Amino acid sequence: MAKAMIIGAGAVAGVTAHKCCMNPDVFEEICIASRTLSKCENLKGQLSGGKTKVSAAKVDADNAGQLAVLINDFKPDIVINVALPYQDLSIMDACLETKTDYVDTANYEPPETAHFEYSWQWAYRERFKAAGITAILGSGFDPGVTGVFSAYAQKHQFDEIHSIDIVDANAGDNGCPFATNFNPEINIREISANGSYFENGKFIETPPMAVKRVYDLPEIGKRDIYLLHHEELESLAKNIKGIKRIRFFMTFSKSYLDHLHALEDAGMTSIEPINYNGQEIVPLQFLKAVLPDPASLGPKTKGKTNIGCIFRGVKGGREKSYYLYNICDHQECYREVGSQAVAYTAGVPAMIGAMMVLTGKWKKPGVFNVEELDPDPYMDALNKNGLAWHESFSPDLID
Repeated sequence: MAKAMIIGAGAVAGVTAHKCCMNPDVFEEICIASRTLSKCENLKGQLSGGKTKVSAAKVDADNAGQLAVLINDFKPDIVINVALPYQDLSIMDACLETKTDYVDTANYEPPETAHFEYSWQWAYRERFKAAGITAILGSGFDPGVTGVFSAYAQKHQFDEIHSIDIVDANAGDNGCPFATNFNPEINIREISANGSYFENGKFIETPPMAVKRVYDLPEIGKRDIYLLHHEELESLAKNIKGIKRIRFFMTFSKSYLDHLHALEDAGMTSIEPINYNGQEIVPLQFLKAVLPDPASLGPKTKGKTNIGCIFRGVKGGREKSYYLYNICDHQECYREVGSQAVAYTAGVPAMIGAMMVLTGKWKKPGVFNVEELDPDPYMDALNKNGLAWHESFSPDLID
């Protein structure tokens, strides 16, 4: 049995903490740490009384030295980073200083620009290897499970994968005129940025939300899907044998996009600081403060999510297509852990990534994306921990 420190106290962290406590044979003790102690204490109160011992702590994850002190005090076997992506590097620095294993759900993004890539974290490879510790990058759903799906398809279904279309569909309704199902600041930065896709060895950039398709998803039906840039494209392009094209699509309703465009036109999605009454504020951070907290949407959200990968490639000299996907019901997730499915699909894989390291299945010195490691035990853990996956051997394809 092992000890884990969870950095963050939002909706995703809540799911991760709940699922750790549902696996006390692996997680003997957890510490939930964030700059807002009251949120950590609230989660602790929800989880106390089980076999897993739960504590709470206050920490500024931007401050690697302060975090290292807390890590040395609690002595976790692994740090699970479900905080903001701006904080990835400071948390990795603290893990290096204390020689503690690390897992996160999203790659580093500088706070001053909506640009995310793996180069900053890949630069830690030799240092983690020399320290004898493991870092697992991107163990959410996308990135995360999408990479594991790709590794599984590569291992069991194809000699070469030539194309991957990732489709992230949320058919949930939270009853709000405008709300995001995870951190509004991160969500809006992501979808307001230029899109891109990988094809024939290079990335091709598109204007935001300029590429639209309609796709008929199992248990959800036909949905408008839009091409976005997403971080797993970068690592999959390096790690999947024979890959020629990778695209990422996400669903958005017309109402959501209308509200978003109005906010953009009003300057509320800007990340450039402005001066207001002598105080510097970032419009997007102000918008985040007035929008509903994603953690509050659980009891209101109804419907399902469908996230998966559509593969095309060759097996035994013959062309083949294959679809791996997961379906989650928002209300079922809420009944289990008190959060809607978008948080659930990110928080469960974070726990599984930590479990893979703690049980030795993914324990090796260095920095790794999930598709570089054995997918089989992770796929088994998905089925056992609420993210059952489904297969289709004759899926509809996206043009």
